[in-house]
Amino acid sequence: MSMTLQQLHVENVKRSGAVVTKSLAGRAPKIAIVLGSGLGGLADRIEQAVTVPYAELPGFPVLTVQGHAGALVAGLLNGVPVIVLKGRKHFYETDDPYPLKTMVRTLRAVGVETLFLSNAAGSLRANIGVSQLMLITDHINFLGLNPLTGANDETFGPRFFGMSDAWDRALSAKVRAAADAAGVPLHSGVYMAFRGPSFETPAEIRMAQTWGADAVGMSSVPECLIARHGGLKVVGVSCITNMGAGLSEENLSHAHTLENASKGAADFERLVMAAVPLLAE
Repeated sequence: MSMTLQQLHVENVKRSGAVVTKSLAGRAPKIAIVLGSGLGGLADRIEQAVTVPYAELPGFPVLTVQGHAGALVAGLLNGVPVIVLKGRKHFYETDDPYPLKTMVRTLRAVGVETLFLSNAAGSLRANIGVSQLMLITDHINFLGLNPLTGANDETFGPRFFGMSDAWDRALSAKVRAAADAAGVPLHSGVYMAFRGPSFETPAEIRMAQTWGADAVGMSSVPECLIARHGGLKVVGVSCITNMGAGLSEENLSHAHTLENASKGAADFERLVMAAVPLLAE
């Protein structure tokens, strides 16, 4: 008798968890970091690194977007055991929430307690410039979907759960302290997720500004929802790669996103290196 999608998902989480646990070689990382477009270089800073391609993790995403390598890297970052995920599946690529749920829930299964999310985003504020960083204080879900829609499995989390502290305030304060200590300029604001893959229109950017958003992007909110459902704490940073449509003369493209993410990557890496020991406390 064939398994349902939910049963297959549960099995994939167990099997992927076993593969990851084996790769950890006895370490017990409490922090996992998801690297956004153009920010994958942080993984090169991991010491005693063990790399597991997503292809070896049952149910993990098959990635198609440039700038997302599709590998899990475990090791030490600034002396702290961590798991780094190089790339994510976006909902402009798929209608299937299971690969993303498998990825996040596998982290929980191996003992991760804090999920550090990063992304490339467009700024809606003149004072938050290209290649600068923004601490995510809250989000607006404008994707038109929630990855937790459908039958709920109580083993992963409750049917209904609060999102008042979706982006953990205590952890965010630690990231802010790390930025100050490392001399990394760090803005803060609300991240609004559009589904994409098209960039927003000038009218949509004006709407987002009116709603209280400070940056827009096409990711991170689904991972936050899945993580909070499962009891993980979430903190996150956007790397600003462009101004929103109509706010500059830029010609928006994915190549443009990757180019400007690379310009902000050095500050991002310095920030995360400084933040990890504080987040591990």
